[in-house]
Amino acid sequence: MADTKDEELKARKERERDELYALDISGVEWHSAPGTEEHEERVEIAYLPEGAVAMRSSLDPDTVLRYTEAEWRAFVLGARDGEFDLEPGPRDGGLAAE
Repeated sequence: MADTKDEELKARKERERDELYALDISGVEWHSAPGTEEHEERVEIAYLPEGAVAMRSSLDPDTVLRYTEAEWRAFVLGARDGEFDLEPGPRDGGLAAE
C-alpha cells in the first residue's frame, strides 16, 4: 500500500512539473534584489500562477528553473533557517586556508 501511495505522489509531482514547464512565461516580470544594476550578475525571479516561481541567472536568461508553491516555500523557509549557508572554504578565507 505504501508503494502505491509513493507511486501516486510521484505521478502527481511529475504532472505538476510538466504543467509548470508548459506555461508560457514569455511575458512575466522578472525581479531581482534591490540595489542591483542591470549589468550585474544576479538571480532573478518571476511570480507564476498558483504561487509558483521561476528563477534564472541574469547571465543566462534562457535557462529558467521553475518551482511549485510548495517547493518555493520549502526553499525560502530553509534559507531563512540557514540550511543553505555555505561553510567557509579555502577560497573564502576560512580555516582551511591557514
